[in-house]
Amino acid sequence: MVYQILSQSDLCDYYNLNENPGLSQRIKVRKDKFSFLDDEKIQLQLISFRDDKQVHITFYLPQMHCSSCLYLLENLHRLDGGVISSKVNFTRKEVDIVLLTDKTSLRKVAETLTSIGYEPYISLNDLKEKRPVIDKSMVYQIGVAGFAFGNIMLLSFPEYLGIDATETSLRSVFRWISFGLAIPVLLYSALPFYQSSWKSIKHKFLNIDAPIALAIIITFIRSAYEVISGTGGGYFDSMTGIVFFMLAGRILQDKTYRQLSFERDYSSYFPIAISVLKDNKEVPTALPDIKPGDTLLIHHEELIPADGILTRGKAFIDYSFVTGESLPVLKEMGEIVYAGGKQTEGNIEILVVKEVTQSYLTKLWNRDEFKEQEENKKVSFVNILSRYFTYIVLTIAAATAVYWQINDPSRMWPAVTAIFIIACPCALFLSNTFTNGNVLRILGRNHLYLRNAQTIEEMAGATHIVFDKTGTLTSTQQQDIVYEGLALTAYQLHQVAALADSSNHPLSKALAKHIGKTKEIHVEGFKEITGQGIEGLVNNDLLKLGSYEYITGEVNRQPGTAVYISFEGELFGYFLFNNHYREAIPSLINELKKEYHLSVLSGDNTAEKDTLQKLLGKKATLLFHQKPEDKLQYIQYLQNQGEKVMMIGDGLNDAGALKQSDIGIAVAEQTNNFTPSSDAIIEAKQLSKLTKFISLCRANRNIVIASFVLSIVYNVIGLFFAVQGTLSPLIAAILMPSSSLSILLLTFGSSSLIARQMKL
Repeated sequence: MVYQILSQSDLCDYYNLNENPGLSQRIKVRKDKFSFLDDEKIQLQLISFRDDKQVHITFYLPQMHCSSCLYLLENLHRLDGGVISSKVNFTRKEVDIVLLTDKTSLRKVAETLTSIGYEPYISLNDLKEKRPVIDKSMVYQIGVAGFAFGNIMLLSFPEYLGIDATETSLRSVFRWISFGLAIPVLLYSALPFYQSSWKSIKHKFLNIDAPIALAIIITFIRSAYEVISGTGGGYFDSMTGIVFFMLAGRILQDKTYRQLSFERDYSSYFPIAISVLKDNKEVPTALPDIKPGDTLLIHHEELIPADGILTRGKAFIDYSFVTGESLPVLKEMGEIVYAGGKQTEGNIEILVVKEVTQSYLTKLWNRDEFKEQEENKKVSFVNILSRYFTYIVLTIAAATAVYWQINDPSRMWPAVTAIFIIACPCALFLSNTFTNGNVLRILGRNHLYLRNAQTIEEMAGATHIVFDKTGTLTSTQQQDIVYEGLALTAYQLHQVAALADSSNHPLSKALAKHIGKTKEIHVEGFKEITGQGIEGLVNNDLLKLGSYEYITGEVNRQPGTAVYISFEGELFGYFLFNNHYREAIPSLINELKKEYHLSVLSGDNTAEKDTLQKLLGKKATLLFHQKPEDKLQYIQYLQNQGEKVMMIGDGLNDAGALKQSDIGIAVAEQTNNFTPSSDAIIEAKQLSKLTKFISLCRANRNIVIASFVLSIVYNVIGLFFAVQGTLSPLIAAILMPSSSLSILLLTFGSSSLIARQMKL
């Protein structure tokens, strides 16, 4: 029994949380049922991460069905001491488990899950997360309801046409047939509404399905009484119509929600391709196109998108995104490296053994730990309204019943039934979900990828926009680079290019592209000091690139953006960069400065100050020689002044500032600059559309408010006619899903129309 499991594991406090736990599902595990999980090859195909201490795996558990499931599964560590954590995704029926390899095993965890009634669904013949077919029970239920509804409508024609008593026997037969057809609708087709209502009652609240279930039961009982007593034909047509139209609306909503699922495809978060080596050339390849057998070139600070074997270079992998441990792990050639790690030194090459792990990378970005401060959960007035909506409906129905029982009993049941059916806040609650979903889809189509729907609201409320300069306002693709200093040989230039190519910093990438690279030169012992410079052994020569202070140890304020170079500790010269501002930046800034306070934070010197001041205006704040910690502190200062800050940076030196800001947007150009600390990723070419994106987010809020108003007006008007007993229950059953459809059309249509007007 589940109680025994809870008691043995000191989990009986569950009964203090839930007085109506689920049914016992305990199963006796067959010996050796999961022995295949001891096989090393099978483990490699199933797990998402493994190191010397822990293993991460996701199990699909189709048996999840209630709150006791969630509670028990998220306390799995108290049933198996080797489990560190277990997080349930109830909608996907999955549990993400982290376990210690020295205390437990995959086989033991699977056996534990099976013993408590949650046998993992593991398909070794299809490793692309294939699931059992979707439950089609609701389709069968609507089929039964539709069949009964159609036939009862035909059988009710004598009632509609008012056939006199001479045909009483025929009319009585039709009534009893209708009675028989209504029973499977009551007992089978209406089950989703009973189940949902019962679950809410067990948790001591009434959800929006409770009035619907009550209306179905009341209508059936009243109709059955009339047929049995011979006093009337009842309302079986209305009752079956309620179920049919409600199920139709529910199926439409579920289908729409699945299409707008916020757990979007992983490729949405990686607008830029990663480098795949083909015929000794770097070929930018979209992540969905990466296949086992491809060789990936991973640069410094790039995320590893797929599991693979290290074939060249020495990897120092930061798995803090996965494990929380910030200490890099050394990997030698021939060892396996997992998706989600970040290379912290020079270039490495990886032979892909598994396709890009879609949901796993998505989970990394959605982890709450990547935000500096936990966001305050905003409670929508819609959620507050939902707590009292059903009680308001019950009060109105009771008052109406009393009134008509006193004044005209024949109108009481039609009025009460119509109230229960017409007064439903479905459209009210779904409007926010559908509007946000469509806006997320539109923004994604334009290569702005948001972490979640809440980011839409945050973007709409921003008051201060902070830009990084290099790689954000300026383009890394167009740089005028001039070298000054001691003459460099062609070989030395290629050494410089090889070292620069190991870094993901925009200046390094621009320098590597400007010089050109050669395959024969290798970098070892690569090291990067964020915001200062890089160094490494390039074919056994110690080479350093960076600021004058980093190279010489002395402070220098020479105008211009320059990267200094030294060989074996000797200063040779510097590469002078002339910034090229993105073509759309002037017009973008002109639009933004009308509504927002603007700031620019740059790690470079003040050479561009006059240009930027002229571009941004006198009111803008310009700060130079900014280290990463300086940028973060400036964001904190603005927030302390009451500003809601949107930070836009390249996601490298700006990681801390992006994390601290209210809305952090990482600009991606050419490389895989995945930044879990950001709230959004925007393709560099789309930066010119920023004002349109913000306007769409603001419009989203207005559309939601408009749909709320429409839904409330619908409920008020519907109730006005329902309490008078002038609204047929059948008409009410048709109007209710129609209102949800109208809200759906309003939210989709309005957001799509606004996007089209903005040419998005």
